[in-house]
Amino acid sequence: MVENEQEERKPRIKPIIEAADSLSLGISMVVAVIIGVGIGWLLKNVTGVAWTFWIGVFIGIAAAILNVYKAYLKECREFEELSKQPRYAIKKDIDDKDDGGLW
Repeated sequence: MVENEQEERKPRIKPIIEAADSLSLGISMVVAVIIGVGIGWLLKNVTGVAWTFWIGVFIGIAAAILNVYKAYLKECREFEELSKQPRYAIKKDIDDKDDGGLW
């Protein structure tokens, strides 16, 4: 009975927030490229030079790549935290059993 009460007290919104965080990566990539295109369009109109549009496009693409890299680093930190928990410490057991041979 105590376990059921603890299950009811657990936050149910946490999985939704984690899913939205993952979804936001895709959205942030699209938004970064759109903003970069907007910057390029603005540069083109201000300077009158057509190739400055591509500077903005490349800035947007670079920002999207940076967003993916930051998300990757965040996931790596989360997996490192999980690996420190004894529940998921299977790698240590495998390394202890492995003596470098095939058998």
